Amino acid sequence: MFDVSEVHASKHEMNSDYLGRYQSLTFEISVSSIGEGASLEANHLSRKEAALQQREAALKAAAQTHDGRNVKIATLRLEEETSKDEAASALEQLHEAECEIKFLRTMTQRMILSQEEMEEVVLKRCWLARYWNLCVQHGIHPEIAASKYEYWSSLAPLPLEVVLSAGQKAKEESSAEERDKVSHDLNQLPGEGKIDSMILVEKGMRELASLKVEDAVVLAMAQHRRISDEMKLTVDAQNLLETCELSQEEAQDVAFKQAWLMYFWRRAKNHGLEQDIAEERLQSWITSSARSPTPHDAVDVERGLMELRKLGIENQLWEETRKAVDPDSYNFRMTADSDM
Repeated sequence: MFDVSEVHASKHEMNSDYLGRYQSLTFEISVSSIGEGASLEANHLSRKEAALQQREAALKAAAQTHDGRNVKIATLRLEEETSKDEAASALEQLHEAECEIKFLRTMTQRMILSQEEMEEVVLKRCWLARYWNLCVQHGIHPEIAASKYEYWSSLAPLPLEVVLSAGQKAKEESSAEERDKVSHDLNQLPGEGKIDSMILVEKGMRELASLKVEDAVVLAMAQHRRISDEMKLTVDAQNLLETCELSQEEAQDVAFKQAWLMYFWRRAKNHGLEQDIAEERLQSWITSSARSPTPHDAVDVERGLMELRKLGIENQLWEETRKAVDPDSYNFRMTADSDM
């Protein structure tokens, strides 16, 4: 016979067991659901993380590409600036080179004589060769005369002929082409075109003047035709007149100096120097050169040479010819003088 209490106890145990199992199942289901949810969330998060990583990688790639472009642009800009600097530097160097070339060209021009200046150099060499030769002949400055004559005659072997020819050409109005033709043969001589040739002859002319060579030569030639007082008392008037005529050597010297004066006064007239007297002086020397030289002419040529030096005709001619050779330097000098 069944005990009711046992039956109820048994039902209670069964109920408790079902309840425990239900709760356990419910917990497991809940845990399982939570696990599945967590797994889904984890997967979702993982996808999000992957997407973020991809986006981050893309952003990094884009940033790197952008940075690369910036670097390339910066490099191009740097190269552009460098090219500009190099171009500016090249232009500056070109300008400096042009200035240097202009300076060298100007200096070269200053160092080269004009046709007219070259002619003057040769004529002054002729003057030096002639008077040192006369020194040798008359025993003037014997310690140096021979060597001086040897040097200058090597540069001007026919001094009398050359100066007389220049004087003859100065008698006629000549064009620039004709004057250049006169100077053509002078260019064939070495060193004619350099300014040191002019400097050298000027030094020679100053040395001649400081030693008073011309005066000594004139005096020596006059002594050769000096007549004693006894001869003056015994000869008649006609013979006395003849004895007072110039010797051939003296006549040549007068003709030489007349040609010299015609040459320089012709140049002075052509350049418009001493306009109040240049034409008159030129015509006067042309007229006097047309007759045989007299003692009076000998005195006149000495006065003429003194006037030429006093007026500084040679220096004025040098200034005029330098204008054509170096106008910039001349204009600068004139401006500087006017500002003083």
